[in-house]
Amino acid sequence: MKEPEGYVHSIETLGTLDGPGIRYIIFLQGCPLRCKFCHNPDTWKTNSGKKYTVNELIEDMLKYRSFIKKGGMTLSGGEPLLQADFAAALFKECKKHGIHTALDTSGAIPLKVCKHAIDEVDLVLLDIKSIDDMKCRDLTGKGNEDALNLLDYLEKTGKEVWIRHVVVPGITENYEDIEKMARYLSKYTVISRVDVLPFHKMGEYKWEQLGLKYELGDTQPPEKESIEKIKSIFRGYKLNAV
Repeated sequence: MKEPEGYVHSIETLGTLDGPGIRYIIFLQGCPLRCKFCHNPDTWKTNSGKKYTVNELIEDMLKYRSFIKKGGMTLSGGEPLLQADFAAALFKECKKHGIHTALDTSGAIPLKVCKHAIDEVDLVLLDIKSIDDMKCRDLTGKGNEDALNLLDYLEKTGKEVWIRHVVVPGITENYEDIEKMARYLSKYTVISRVDVLPFHKMGEYKWEQLGLKYELGDTQPPEKESIEKIKSIFRGYKLNAV
């Protein structure tokens, strides 16, 4: 049987922003969404990037074992669940080596084609773009139904979840929507943390390099006071917003 292979965009060997502790972060290639605030549009294209086998990645990962022993490995993207078979195989192999695993996903892939990968991971970082389906569709090109279905499944199976939400002025920086989201999320017992992420334009140059129009060129990052207010809304519903 052929060893699973995956298309990898890039690797960050000592990351600290995508899961607990110091982590070996693998960014897989390919994404079905077209988020207006995306800072990695170069990950959109499928079947491109560098091909790796699971064993090749594990071999490289183990070089950093002393650094990541209290952290682990995070699979990100793009949308890593586009390569669900590869993700499942990688999570299984990490487990054999006692390496904690996290999945950073938009939840945009239907559960029926990626459940086997979800079942193998320790922690899911679920990026909810908007609790409003139409706003989510306008922002990303796809509604939020699959993401919310995934959250239901994670609750049912008792899998730990960190929610991530990007605050974009004029789009998702809407206190009414935030209140609605906080109320919705408060019923889930598996959510241990909510990451409130300020919009930034660090990936704007990539859009230009790809010949794409960046619609948010005139949008400024949210004010610190606004971010704190949004965190306080989540905390008002007993959610651990950071």
